[in-house]
Amino acid sequence: MQKLEKIQNTLQANDAVMLYFSAPSCGVCHVLKPKLSDAIMGEFLSFKIESIDISETPDISSYYSVFTVPTVLIFFEGREFLRKSRNMSVVEITDAIRRPYNLMVGS
Repeated sequence: MQKLEKIQNTLQANDAVMLYFSAPSCGVCHVLKPKLSDAIMGEFLSFKIESIDISETPDISSYYSVFTVPTVLIFFEGREFLRKSRNMSVVEITDAIRRPYNLMVGS
């Protein structure tokens, strides 16, 4: 199964998904990813996280119109809810998704 097909299946099968776009040459990407992943998995238990290396899979980044890294796409029930690129913080993202996530899961 191709990576794009796998991501599309993940989006269909899960109510809450984060796509994290990065590149090997991006220092910020490598610092942000573990912090963001830990924060999301710690607070939003049903989130699924997919990492995409744009240097290995440029077709996926172009499919999602991602042209800079890091870029985070948050999907709820298969629809894009949030898109953040370059300058972002863990708190900014978790604050933005908290209310819709809690409404979705019924917390």
